[in-house]
Amino acid sequence: MKLGFIDYYLDNFHADKYPEWIREASGGKIKVAYAYAEIDSPSGKTTEQWCDENNIQQVGTIKELVEKSDGIIILSPDNPERHEDLCQIPLRSGKPVYVDKTFAETKEIAERIFAIAKAHNTPCYSSSALRYAVEVSDRDKANIENIVSRGPGKLASYSIHQIEPIITLMGVGATRVDFIGSEKWPAYIIEFGDGRKATISHHGWECPFGMTVGFIDGTSKDFTIQSDIFAEFIRELVDFFTTKIAKVPHEETITIISILEAAIKASI
Repeated sequence: MKLGFIDYYLDNFHADKYPEWIREASGGKIKVAYAYAEIDSPSGKTTEQWCDENNIQQVGTIKELVEKSDGIIILSPDNPERHEDLCQIPLRSGKPVYVDKTFAETKEIAERIFAIAKAHNTPCYSSSALRYAVEVSDRDKANIENIVSRGPGKLASYSIHQIEPIITLMGVGATRVDFIGSEKWPAYIIEFGDGRKATISHHGWECPFGMTVGFIDGTSKDFTIQSDIFAEFIRELVDFFTTKIAKVPHEETITIISILEAAIKASI
């Protein structure tokens, strides 16, 4: 199976790492064969240089890439504002499409993107790699009442990595977001319709991702994410392209983007 990369610019961590990880995880059965980028990297590296270094064929248009590829990965991890435009042709192809984090800037955009996929029977999904942390998947989801989450990075670009595990564990049904932090130390509370709550806080790059999970019976578990999240994520990605079945419900992704949008608005 041959995959195509569509990116805003290709000189980024995900573009650099995914090809080898996918090849290894698939036992060589799936490889990234084609790449397209809107612009050359701000670092100065051209798309042609990146493709030569990674032994991947550069194509001139998104249409050509979609026609040649068996599956498509839309990257642009640091420029989610480009996702809607980059998705237009791939999501009309019927071929499996993965859209990198952060899926969209607003709920409205997320719904528009998924609507195209649905109308054209195109399998697609998006996710933060933190969804696949072993520490998250091992939790007793049915009895969770409260989560306190912590992690690094800026609210706009890194909250996705805390919201995704929370929604994975607590499901949809969030009704309110209240900002309780500051510009330097962003923090907010997510309230669910049934009274459950989750708190997210950002504490700088020195802070690892972690959670304290509170259960209905009054007990709690505290953990730091230490598992190889990218290994688990790539295995799921390979399974998606193999089966063409997306395991992340669109409703969850729309909820995640809705929370992020509300948190950003509340912080201003």
